[in-house]
Amino acid sequence: MSETILSVAVTAAQVMLAAAMALALARMIRGPRAQDRVLGLDTLYVNAMLMLLVFGIRTGSTLYFEAALVIAILGFVATAALAKFLMRGEVIE
Repeated sequence: MSETILSVAVTAAQVMLAAAMALALARMIRGPRAQDRVLGLDTLYVNAMLMLLVFGIRTGSTLYFEAALVIAILGFVATAALAKFLMRGEVIE
């Protein structure tokens, strides 16, 4: 019984994360300002990281958790660099 509930919950989470990724991609493409596009990219990588975690829960493999950690670190650095570029016009002073 609990395996069925877990399977349904994981599938529902994957569907909702896929929908969130599609909406974030639409914001990234259509965003009228650069800040909107950066926010869409930030949301996209967070959703991708969560999708990998859900895959890890489904398969029981730790490889997905490590990949999610790498995506989180790279996404944070990319978002900080883009925000600094938008505010000051340069990334490295």
